[in-house]
Amino acid sequence: MADSVAAGLGDENDTENEDKEREKHLVGGVNKTKKHIGASDVTETLGFYERNAKSKERKSTVSDLSLVRFISAELTRGYFLEHNEAKYTERRERVYTCLRIPKELEKLMIFGFFLCLDVFLYVFTLLPLRVLLALIRLLTLPCCGLRASICPYCEKSSGSRILQPAQVCDVLKGFIMILCYFMMHYVDYAMMYHLIRGQSVIKLYIIYNMLEVADRLFSSFGQDILDALYWTATEPKERKRAHIGVIPHFFMAVLYVFLHAILIMVQATTLNVAFNSHNKSLLTIMMSNNFVEIKGSVFKKFEKNNLFQMSNSDIKERFTNYTLLLIVCLRNMEQFSWNPDHLWVLFPDVCMVIASEIAVDVVKHAFITKFNDITADVYSEYRASLAFDLVSSRQKNAYTDYSDSVSRRMGFIPLPLALLLIRVVTSSVKIQGSLSIVCVVLFYLGMITLKVLNSIVLLGKSCMYVKEANMEEKLFQNPPSATPSRASSRAHRTKHTQEPPGEPMEEGVASSVTTQPTHKIERPAPQLPTSESDQFLTTPDESEEKSLNQDESELAHRAPKKDLLEIDRFTICGNRID
Repeated sequence: MADSVAAGLGDENDTENEDKEREKHLVGGVNKTKKHIGASDVTETLGFYERNAKSKERKSTVSDLSLVRFISAELTRGYFLEHNEAKYTERRERVYTCLRIPKELEKLMIFGFFLCLDVFLYVFTLLPLRVLLALIRLLTLPCCGLRASICPYCEKSSGSRILQPAQVCDVLKGFIMILCYFMMHYVDYAMMYHLIRGQSVIKLYIIYNMLEVADRLFSSFGQDILDALYWTATEPKERKRAHIGVIPHFFMAVLYVFLHAILIMVQATTLNVAFNSHNKSLLTIMMSNNFVEIKGSVFKKFEKNNLFQMSNSDIKERFTNYTLLLIVCLRNMEQFSWNPDHLWVLFPDVCMVIASEIAVDVVKHAFITKFNDITADVYSEYRASLAFDLVSSRQKNAYTDYSDSVSRRMGFIPLPLALLLIRVVTSSVKIQGSLSIVCVVLFYLGMITLKVLNSIVLLGKSCMYVKEANMEEKLFQNPPSATPSRASSRAHRTKHTQEPPGEPMEEGVASSVTTQPTHKIERPAPQLPTSESDQFLTTPDESEEKSLNQDESELAHRAPKKDLLEIDRFTICGNRID
């Protein structure tokens, strides 16, 4: 009985324990589910999203990553260029600038070409007449000196000068041309042609490149030699002699013109060999040399002044190449007895050389202006600067001849090239009989007519360009000041070139472009009585010392010239960076 009761109590306790354990399991399960729900509701800080959201996003991204949706997105994707309007406007302006470069560049090239033609024709037409007038003046001076009151020309002469400075320079140019012409007769053109033709193609290509470099070096130094001769011959005699004499300078100038003429003759001979080669390989190599010039100049930094120098160098190079082509055609026509059919054989090669030269210049200038952010309007400024030289040479206060001004500006020296052309023409054309002499006279009169018409048109165009550029007031200013190294030598010169205070300055371009330059009367400065005690007792004030020190520092640290009119040393170094 007792055992049965004890067993019943044990069973009840077991059932109660099982019920409690079940309740604990249920409560624990509820708590776990609440914890999971709470944990899923809280966002983690490591950049992960909810687990349920992850699973949903995975399902959505799997459904979105389809090829059709990607293609449709690429086809309908858009953007707005106006968000970067400034950049695209600048790019468009660069394109327009490149399109304007050929037109503006050719305007400058054509104007510069006719300037060089005017200077070149001056050597053949007006220079012989000016030399003749100067020699007549020199020969008739003793007779006129005895009758100075009768001869009006002697009354207009300035002081004790026998010849005016311009006449002295003309006579020197004439004598240089005559001496060099007789020296050129000792140079055998035929032997030079066959000697060059026997060389290999690569050797001729190297020779031609060396000749181009030598031509630039000769041009850069040659005008200095001629200027030194002109100034030595016309310098006032009352000054202390600081030179080696006129005769050594004259022989230096003769030697320079002769050597430069031979150099250009070798260039023309090499070009003639290229034209007469059977496979035209040498001519092709020479033309490819122009495109190498693009590589050497396009990828460099250029300022406006450097581009102006390069433009002048291109003008000079183009005119020289045209003259060389003329010489080549004359020599070939002579070899074929002036048969006009052979001229048409040469015509395609001539056109090919000219076209390559123009194409290289256009491409070179277009990319230089693009890479350096230079507008196409700068070429009109260059044209106005060249026009200013022509107009200023017609002023009363002109200090140089226009032909010398072009030589300094462009590096184009007409004497050697004119000498070579005279040598080729006289050896190619035989003058026999009176009819030939009449033809030569008519041809000379035609050249004078062409020179006069060209000068008139250029002068009118130059006045128009100067007015458009508002440069009229600069025509009546004093010549550009000297560099600091020459300030001391030029300071003494101003004593002889100061204008009298009572003379008014003329205004207007048209009134003075055709007048002759007048020699200014030398008036010595009044001398005040001084003594040695004054030199020792007078000392400069502090303010004067400060001003002197400031002037010296300004001269020492003077900035480079930026005005286009002051760029006067030779344009052959167009790639030089100041």
